[in-house]
Amino acid sequence: MERLVRFELMGQEYTFYTGAPESEVSDILDLVSELVAENISGASGAIPVSKVAVLVSLNIASRYFELKSQFDRYKADSEERMACLTKQIASDLSLEKGEDG
Repeated sequence: MERLVRFELMGQEYTFYTGAPESEVSDILDLVSELVAENISGASGAIPVSKVAVLVSLNIASRYFELKSQFDRYKADSEERMACLTKQIASDLSLEKGEDG
């Protein structure tokens, strides 16, 4: 069931509908707030909201591709291990059949 979520960021109120669990929405909003704070800290003067949004988007995209790369390596490693285990099991089974025969 979708619900309306309201939050404030950089002095502006935003609303959106989501079916995501409350804890997930809270984690997402916390991450966005953290990234906004990181991208405006140490800046001299006011940074336009659009520039902060682009910087945060780039940061999220960077994290996404880092996680995707890690997952791809994990997946390839897992597939390689499964192939080795499959060969080992097949070899062990053929040895057992040879001993029984």
